[in-house]
Amino acid sequence: MVNEHKQNPSGIQANQDSPELEVGLDAVAPAAVPAPANPAAAAAARDITQLKVEKSCSRGLAGWLAQHRLSLAITSYQTGRIYLVGSDQQGRVSFFERIFERAMGVVGNAQRIYLGGLYQLWRFENVLRPNEIIHGQFDKCYVPRNAQTIGDLDIHELGIRKDGRVVFVNTKYSCLAELSPTHSFKAIWKPKFISKLAPEDRCHLNGLAMVDGEPKYVTAVCKSDSVDGWRERRRDGGVVIDVQTDEIICEGLSMPHSPRWHNGKLWLLNAGTGQLGWVDFEKKAFVPHAFVPGFARGLSIIGNVAAVGLSKPRNQRFEGLQLDDELKQRDAEPWCGVQIISLANGDVLNWIRFDGDMGEIFDISFLSNVKHPMMIGLRTAEIRDLITFESAIPGADKAP
Repeated sequence: MVNEHKQNPSGIQANQDSPELEVGLDAVAPAAVPAPANPAAAAAARDITQLKVEKSCSRGLAGWLAQHRLSLAITSYQTGRIYLVGSDQQGRVSFFERIFERAMGVVGNAQRIYLGGLYQLWRFENVLRPNEIIHGQFDKCYVPRNAQTIGDLDIHELGIRKDGRVVFVNTKYSCLAELSPTHSFKAIWKPKFISKLAPEDRCHLNGLAMVDGEPKYVTAVCKSDSVDGWRERRRDGGVVIDVQTDEIICEGLSMPHSPRWHNGKLWLLNAGTGQLGWVDFEKKAFVPHAFVPGFARGLSIIGNVAAVGLSKPRNQRFEGLQLDDELKQRDAEPWCGVQIISLANGDVLNWIRFDGDMGEIFDISFLSNVKHPMMIGLRTAEIRDLITFESAIPGADKAP
Protein backbone atom coordinates (compact mmCIF):
# COMPACT_ATOMS: atom_id res chain seq x y z
CA MET A 1 0.00 0.00 0.00
CA VAL A 2 0.97 3.67 -0.19
CA ASN A 3 1.68 5.42 3.10
CA GLU A 4 1.16 9.18 3.34
CA HIS A 5 4.32 11.26 3.57
CA LYS A 6 3.98 12.97 6.94
CA GLN A 7 5.97 16.16 6.59
CA ASN A 8 7.69 17.95 9.45
CA PRO A 9 9.70 21.11 8.74
CA SER A 10 12.35 20.09 11.24
CA GLY A 11 15.17 21.03 8.93
CA ILE A 12 17.88 19.43 6.87
CA GLN A 13 20.46 17.04 8.20
CA ALA A 14 23.71 15.66 6.89
CA ASN A 15 23.55 12.12 5.56
CA GLN A 16 26.56 10.48 7.17
CA ASP A 17 25.73 6.97 6.05
CA SER A 18 22.38 6.46 4.37
CA PRO A 19 18.97 7.98 5.13
CA GLU A 20 16.37 6.22 7.20
CA LEU A 21 13.57 5.72 4.72
CA GLU A 22 10.11 5.02 6.05
CA VAL A 23 7.57 5.34 3.29
CA GLY A 24 6.79 4.00 -0.13
CA LEU A 25 4.76 1.60 -2.18
CA ASP A 26 5.21 -2.11 -1.79
CA ALA A 27 5.92 -3.70 -5.17
CA VAL A 28 2.74 -5.64 -5.85
CA ALA A 29 0.76 -7.00 -8.74
CA PRO A 30 -1.71 -4.66 -10.46
CA ALA A 31 -4.58 -3.76 -8.18
CA ALA A 32 -7.90 -5.26 -9.17
CA VAL A 33 -9.69 -1.91 -9.19
CA PRO A 34 -12.19 -1.38 -12.02
CA ALA A 35 -11.52 1.89 -13.86
CA PRO A 36 -14.42 4.21 -14.70
CA ALA A 37 -15.76 3.83 -18.23
CA ASN A 38 -14.61 7.38 -18.94
CA PRO A 39 -12.08 8.37 -16.26
CA ALA A 40 -11.23 11.65 -18.00
CA ALA A 41 -14.83 12.84 -17.84
CA ALA A 42 -15.16 11.64 -14.25
CA ALA A 43 -12.01 13.51 -13.25
CA ALA A 44 -13.11 16.71 -14.94
CA ALA A 45 -16.39 16.66 -13.04
CA ARG A 46 -14.71 16.47 -9.62
CA ASP A 47 -12.38 18.59 -7.53
CA ILE A 48 -8.91 17.39 -8.48
CA THR A 49 -7.86 17.33 -4.83
CA GLN A 50 -10.50 14.65 -4.17
CA LEU A 51 -9.51 12.25 -6.92
CA LYS A 52 -8.56 8.73 -5.88
CA VAL A 53 -5.67 7.12 -7.73
CA GLU A 54 -4.56 3.52 -7.23
CA LYS A 55 -0.90 2.75 -7.95
CA SER A 56 0.85 -0.53 -8.64
CA CYS A 57 4.17 -1.53 -10.17
CA SER A 58 6.35 -4.41 -11.29
CA ARG A 59 8.25 -6.34 -8.64
CA GLY A 60 11.62 -5.36 -10.00
CA LEU A 61 11.03 -1.62 -10.28
CA ALA A 62 12.34 -0.59 -6.85
CA GLY A 63 15.56 -2.54 -7.28
CA TRP A 64 16.06 -1.28 -10.82
CA LEU A 65 15.61 2.36 -9.77
CA ALA A 66 17.95 1.93 -6.81
CA GLN A 67 20.58 0.07 -8.84
CA HIS A 68 20.76 2.83 -11.43
CA ARG A 69 20.14 5.66 -8.93
CA LEU A 70 17.19 6.94 -10.94
CA SER A 71 13.85 8.51 -10.22
CA LEU A 72 10.98 9.54 -12.49
CA ALA A 73 8.89 12.69 -12.73
CA ILE A 74 5.45 11.86 -14.20
CA THR A 75 2.67 14.32 -15.02
CA SER A 76 -1.07 13.97 -15.61
CA TYR A 77 -2.92 17.11 -16.63
CA GLN A 78 -6.23 15.28 -16.33
CA THR A 79 -5.74 14.93 -12.54
CA GLY A 80 -3.39 17.89 -12.04
CA ARG A 81 -0.72 15.61 -10.58
CA ILE A 82 3.04 15.43 -10.71
CA TYR A 83 4.51 12.27 -9.22
CA LEU A 84 8.14 11.89 -8.17
CA VAL A 85 8.77 8.16 -8.18
CA GLY A 86 11.88 6.88 -6.40
CA SER A 87 13.04 4.04 -4.16
CA ASP A 88 13.55 3.70 -0.41
CA GLN A 89 16.00 1.69 1.68
CA GLN A 90 13.38 -0.92 2.51
CA GLY A 91 13.24 -1.95 -1.14
CA ARG A 92 9.96 -0.23 -1.96
CA VAL A 93 8.87 2.24 -4.61
CA SER A 94 8.06 5.68 -3.24
CA PHE A 95 5.43 7.93 -4.87
CA PHE A 96 5.58 11.59 -3.86
CA GLU A 97 2.55 13.47 -5.18
CA ARG A 98 1.89 17.17 -5.67
CA ILE A 99 -1.02 19.00 -7.31
CA PHE A 100 -0.36 21.60 -10.01
CA GLU A 101 -3.37 22.35 -12.16
CA ARG A 102 -3.05 20.92 -15.68
CA ALA A 103 0.48 19.59 -15.08
CA MET A 104 1.93 18.88 -18.54
CA GLY A 105 5.44 19.16 -19.94
CA VAL A 106 8.19 18.26 -17.46
CA VAL A 107 11.95 18.21 -17.82
CA GLY A 108 14.49 17.94 -15.06
CA ASN A 109 17.66 16.68 -13.44
CA ALA A 110 19.11 16.30 -9.96
CA GLN A 111 19.15 20.05 -9.38
CA ARG A 112 16.22 21.58 -11.28
CA ILE A 113 12.78 20.71 -12.63
CA TYR A 114 10.64 22.75 -15.02
CA LEU A 115 6.90 22.10 -15.24
CA GLY A 116 4.25 23.53 -17.54
CA GLY A 117 0.85 24.18 -15.98
CA LEU A 118 -2.51 25.69 -16.84
CA TYR A 119 -1.25 29.27 -17.14
CA GLN A 120 2.22 29.24 -15.57
CA LEU A 121 5.64 27.75 -16.19
CA TRP A 122 7.18 26.56 -12.93
CA ARG A 123 10.83 26.25 -11.90
CA PHE A 124 11.75 24.04 -8.93
CA GLU A 125 15.22 23.96 -7.35
CA ASN A 126 16.73 21.24 -5.17
CA VAL A 127 17.89 22.97 -1.98
CA LEU A 128 19.86 20.02 -0.57
CA ARG A 129 23.62 19.80 -0.89
CA PRO A 130 25.46 16.52 -1.49
CA ASN A 131 25.03 14.06 1.40
CA GLU A 132 22.18 16.05 2.93
CA ILE A 133 18.72 14.62 3.55
CA ILE A 134 15.43 16.06 4.75
CA HIS A 135 12.85 14.44 7.04
CA GLY A 136 15.29 11.62 7.59
CA GLN A 137 14.75 10.12 4.16
CA PHE A 138 14.61 12.34 1.04
CA ASP A 139 17.85 12.99 -0.84
CA LYS A 140 16.37 15.75 -3.05
CA CYS A 141 13.95 18.49 -2.06
CA TYR A 142 12.55 20.47 -5.00
CA VAL A 143 11.20 23.88 -4.00
CA PRO A 144 9.08 26.09 -6.32
CA ARG A 145 11.29 29.16 -6.82
CA ASN A 146 9.61 30.77 -9.80
CA ALA A 147 6.24 30.61 -11.57
CA GLN A 148 6.06 32.81 -14.64
CA THR A 149 2.54 33.66 -15.72
CA ILE A 150 2.13 33.01 -19.44
CA GLY A 151 -1.62 32.56 -19.77
CA ASP A 152 -3.47 29.51 -21.04
CA LEU A 153 -1.31 28.67 -24.06
CA ASP A 154 -2.02 24.93 -23.87
CA ILE A 155 1.71 24.61 -23.20
CA HIS A 156 2.94 21.13 -24.12
CA GLU A 157 6.55 19.88 -24.06
CA LEU A 158 9.60 21.76 -22.76
CA GLY A 159 13.28 21.93 -23.64
CA ILE A 160 16.30 23.61 -22.06
CA ARG A 161 18.80 25.43 -24.27
CA LYS A 162 22.49 25.07 -23.56
CA ASP A 163 22.46 28.62 -22.16
CA GLY A 164 19.68 27.66 -19.71
CA ARG A 165 16.73 29.33 -21.43
CA VAL A 166 13.48 27.39 -21.54
CA VAL A 167 11.86 26.59 -24.90
CA PHE A 168 8.26 25.37 -24.93
CA VAL A 169 5.68 24.17 -27.40
CA ASN A 170 2.95 26.78 -27.56
CA THR A 171 0.20 24.56 -28.93
CA LYS A 172 -2.52 27.17 -28.86
CA TYR A 173 -0.53 29.48 -31.17
CA SER A 174 1.11 26.69 -33.24
CA CYS A 175 4.68 27.79 -32.50
CA LEU A 176 7.77 27.33 -30.38
CA ALA A 177 8.22 30.02 -27.76
CA GLU A 178 10.43 31.34 -24.99
CA LEU A 179 9.59 33.31 -21.88
CA SER A 180 9.34 37.08 -22.19
CA PRO A 181 9.98 39.52 -19.31
CA THR A 182 6.99 41.58 -20.44
CA HIS A 183 4.61 39.50 -22.51
CA SER A 184 3.03 36.06 -22.31
CA PHE A 185 5.61 34.59 -24.66
CA LYS A 186 8.19 35.31 -27.34
CA ALA A 187 7.57 33.29 -30.51
CA ILE A 188 10.82 31.92 -31.97
CA TRP A 189 9.61 29.53 -34.69
CA LYS A 190 6.48 28.32 -36.46
CA PRO A 191 5.92 25.72 -39.19
CA LYS A 192 6.04 27.12 -42.73
CA PHE A 193 2.50 25.94 -43.39
CA ILE A 194 1.14 28.08 -40.51
CA SER A 195 0.33 31.45 -42.06
CA LYS A 196 0.01 33.49 -38.86
CA LEU A 197 0.18 33.29 -35.09
CA ALA A 198 -3.38 32.91 -33.84
CA PRO A 199 -4.95 31.25 -30.77
CA GLU A 200 -6.48 28.51 -32.90
CA ASP A 201 -4.46 25.30 -32.33
CA ARG A 202 -4.39 24.72 -36.08
CA CYS A 203 -2.02 21.73 -36.38
CA HIS A 204 -1.73 20.60 -32.75
CA LEU A 205 2.00 21.15 -32.47
CA ASN A 206 2.90 19.09 -29.40
CA GLY A 207 6.38 17.53 -29.10
CA LEU A 208 9.93 18.89 -28.97
CA ALA A 209 13.32 17.21 -29.36
CA MET A 210 16.46 19.09 -28.34
CA VAL A 211 19.81 18.31 -29.99
CA ASP A 212 23.03 19.72 -28.50
CA GLY A 213 21.04 22.14 -26.39
CA GLU A 214 18.98 23.63 -29.22
CA PRO A 215 15.44 22.90 -30.51
CA LYS A 216 15.74 20.61 -33.52
CA TYR A 217 12.62 18.47 -34.16
CA VAL A 218 8.92 18.91 -33.44
CA THR A 219 5.82 16.78 -33.94
CA ALA A 220 2.38 17.92 -35.09
CA VAL A 221 -0.86 16.00 -35.64
CA CYS A 222 -1.21 17.46 -39.14
CA LYS A 223 -0.31 20.34 -41.50
CA SER A 224 -3.62 22.16 -41.11
CA ASP A 225 -3.65 25.96 -41.30
CA SER A 226 -7.24 26.40 -40.09
CA VAL A 227 -8.70 26.63 -36.62
CA ASP A 228 -8.81 23.25 -34.84
CA GLY A 229 -8.11 21.60 -38.20
CA TRP A 230 -6.10 18.75 -36.72
CA ARG A 231 -9.08 16.86 -35.31
CA GLU A 232 -10.02 15.42 -38.71
CA ARG A 233 -6.43 14.37 -39.48
CA ARG A 234 -5.68 12.24 -36.44
CA ARG A 235 -5.37 8.89 -38.22
CA ASP A 236 -2.60 9.61 -40.75
CA GLY A 237 -1.89 13.34 -40.92
CA GLY A 238 0.99 13.44 -38.43
CA VAL A 239 4.37 14.95 -39.28
CA VAL A 240 7.86 15.44 -37.87
CA ILE A 241 9.51 18.75 -38.79
CA ASP A 242 13.15 19.83 -38.68
CA VAL A 243 13.04 23.21 -36.93
CA GLN A 244 16.35 24.39 -38.35
CA THR A 245 15.56 23.59 -42.01
CA ASP A 246 11.72 23.67 -41.97
CA GLU A 247 11.79 20.29 -43.77
CA ILE A 248 9.15 17.65 -43.06
CA ILE A 249 11.31 14.61 -42.37
CA CYS A 250 8.52 12.10 -41.71
CA GLU A 251 4.78 12.07 -42.39
CA GLY A 252 1.75 9.79 -42.52
CA LEU A 253 1.87 9.34 -38.73
CA SER A 254 -1.06 8.99 -36.35
CA MET A 255 -0.95 11.64 -33.63
CA PRO A 256 2.84 11.59 -33.13
CA HIS A 257 4.19 12.78 -29.77
CA SER A 258 7.36 13.16 -27.73
CA PRO A 259 10.29 13.16 -30.20
CA ARG A 260 13.63 12.54 -28.45
CA TRP A 261 17.16 12.50 -29.88
CA HIS A 262 19.29 9.77 -28.34
CA ASN A 263 22.51 8.10 -29.48
CA GLY A 264 22.19 9.34 -33.04
CA LYS A 265 18.53 8.34 -33.48
CA LEU A 266 15.30 10.31 -33.42
CA TRP A 267 12.86 8.32 -31.31
CA LEU A 268 9.18 9.19 -31.03
CA LEU A 269 5.75 7.84 -30.16
CA ASN A 270 3.20 7.13 -32.88
CA ALA A 271 0.42 7.51 -30.36
CA GLY A 272 -2.50 6.59 -32.61
CA THR A 273 -1.01 3.15 -33.24
CA GLY A 274 0.48 2.63 -29.76
CA GLN A 275 4.06 2.35 -31.00
CA LEU A 276 7.48 3.47 -29.88
CA GLY A 277 9.84 3.77 -32.82
CA TRP A 278 12.38 5.86 -34.66
CA VAL A 279 12.71 7.86 -37.87
CA ASP A 280 14.54 6.47 -40.90
CA PHE A 281 15.87 9.72 -42.38
CA GLU A 282 16.69 8.21 -45.76
CA LYS A 283 13.22 6.77 -46.30
CA LYS A 284 11.49 9.54 -44.32
CA ALA A 285 9.58 6.77 -42.57
CA PHE A 286 8.67 5.72 -39.05
CA VAL A 287 10.19 2.40 -37.96
CA PRO A 288 8.19 0.69 -35.14
CA HIS A 289 10.22 -0.78 -32.28
CA ALA A 290 7.67 -1.79 -29.62
CA PHE A 291 3.91 -1.77 -29.07
CA VAL A 292 2.43 -0.43 -25.85
CA PRO A 293 -1.18 -1.06 -24.75
CA GLY A 294 -2.36 2.53 -24.66
CA PHE A 295 -2.23 5.98 -26.24
CA ALA A 296 1.53 6.60 -26.12
CA ARG A 297 2.52 10.05 -24.91
CA GLY A 298 5.47 11.09 -22.76
CA LEU A 299 8.94 9.70 -23.43
CA SER A 300 12.26 9.85 -21.60
CA ILE A 301 15.38 7.91 -22.58
CA ILE A 302 18.49 7.09 -20.60
CA GLY A 303 21.16 4.59 -21.51
CA ASN A 304 19.49 1.81 -23.47
CA VAL A 305 15.99 2.12 -21.98
CA ALA A 306 12.97 4.32 -22.60
CA ALA A 307 10.18 5.26 -20.21
CA VAL A 308 6.93 5.52 -22.19
CA GLY A 309 3.70 7.03 -20.90
CA LEU A 310 0.40 5.26 -21.64
CA SER A 311 -3.11 6.72 -21.51
CA LYS A 312 -6.50 5.11 -21.88
CA PRO A 313 -8.43 6.03 -25.05
CA ARG A 314 -10.61 9.07 -24.49
CA ASN A 315 -14.00 9.60 -26.12
CA GLN A 316 -13.76 11.36 -29.49
CA ARG A 317 -10.13 12.48 -29.15
CA PHE A 318 -8.34 9.14 -28.89
CA GLU A 319 -10.94 6.71 -30.17
CA GLY A 320 -11.36 5.55 -33.76
CA LEU A 321 -7.62 5.14 -34.27
CA GLN A 322 -5.59 2.12 -35.32
CA LEU A 323 -4.77 1.64 -31.64
CA ASP A 324 -8.28 0.24 -31.12
CA ASP A 325 -7.66 -2.47 -33.70
CA GLU A 326 -4.21 -3.26 -32.30
CA LEU A 327 -5.65 -3.77 -28.82
CA LYS A 328 -8.41 -6.04 -30.11
CA GLN A 329 -5.93 -8.08 -32.11
CA ARG A 330 -3.84 -8.66 -28.97
CA ASP A 331 -6.91 -9.20 -26.76
CA ALA A 332 -5.56 -6.44 -24.53
CA GLU A 333 -7.08 -3.67 -22.42
CA PRO A 334 -5.58 -0.18 -22.52
CA TRP A 335 -3.40 1.00 -19.64
CA CYS A 336 -2.74 4.23 -17.85
CA GLY A 337 0.83 4.19 -16.61
CA VAL A 338 4.47 3.95 -17.59
CA GLN A 339 6.39 1.12 -19.21
CA ILE A 340 10.18 0.99 -19.16
CA ILE A 341 11.23 -0.58 -22.44
CA SER A 342 14.53 -1.93 -23.73
CA LEU A 343 15.80 -0.10 -26.80
CA ALA A 344 17.74 -3.24 -27.71
CA ASN A 345 14.85 -5.68 -28.13
CA GLY A 346 11.61 -3.89 -27.22
CA ASP A 347 10.98 -5.91 -24.06
CA VAL A 348 9.15 -4.32 -21.12
CA LEU A 349 11.61 -4.33 -18.22
CA ASN A 350 9.45 -2.65 -15.57
CA TRP A 351 6.16 -0.81 -15.28
CA ILE A 352 3.94 1.49 -13.23
CA ARG A 353 0.16 1.38 -13.47
CA PHE A 354 -2.45 3.95 -12.36
CA ASP A 355 -6.11 3.04 -11.86
CA GLY A 356 -9.15 4.70 -10.36
CA ASP A 357 -9.79 8.32 -11.30
CA MET A 358 -6.61 8.66 -13.38
CA GLY A 359 -6.69 7.60 -17.02
CA GLU A 360 -4.05 9.74 -18.73
CA ILE A 361 -0.32 10.47 -18.59
CA PHE A 362 1.16 13.49 -20.31
CA ASP A 363 4.95 13.58 -19.84
CA ILE A 364 7.85 11.79 -18.15
CA SER A 365 11.40 12.75 -17.23
CA PHE A 366 14.13 10.52 -15.83
CA LEU A 367 15.97 12.18 -12.92
CA SER A 368 19.56 10.89 -12.86
CA ASN A 369 21.44 10.57 -9.56
CA VAL A 370 18.19 10.99 -7.63
CA LYS A 371 17.10 8.16 -5.36
CA HIS A 372 14.27 9.39 -3.15
CA PRO A 373 12.94 12.86 -4.10
CA MET A 374 10.25 15.10 -2.65
CA MET A 375 8.68 18.39 -3.71
CA ILE A 376 7.37 21.28 -1.65
CA GLY A 377 3.70 22.05 -2.26
CA LEU A 378 1.90 25.36 -2.36
CA ARG A 379 -0.76 24.57 0.24
CA THR A 380 1.47 23.42 3.10
CA ALA A 381 3.04 25.27 5.99
CA GLU A 382 6.37 23.94 4.81
CA ILE A 383 6.51 26.37 1.91
CA ARG A 384 6.62 29.16 4.53
CA ASP A 385 8.88 27.48 7.05
CA LEU A 386 11.54 25.77 4.97
CA ILE A 387 14.02 28.58 4.41
CA THR A 388 17.49 28.08 2.98
CA PHE A 389 19.95 30.76 1.95
CA GLU A 390 23.33 31.50 0.46
CA SER A 391 25.55 34.28 1.72
CA ALA A 392 28.17 36.53 0.18
CA ILE A 393 29.12 37.80 3.66
CA PRO A 394 32.33 36.07 4.85
CA GLY A 395 31.68 33.98 7.95
CA ALA A 396 28.04 35.02 8.26
CA ASP A 397 26.81 31.45 7.96
CA LYS A 398 29.04 30.09 10.75
CA ALA A 399 28.05 29.68 14.37
CA PRO A 400 29.78 32.02 16.89
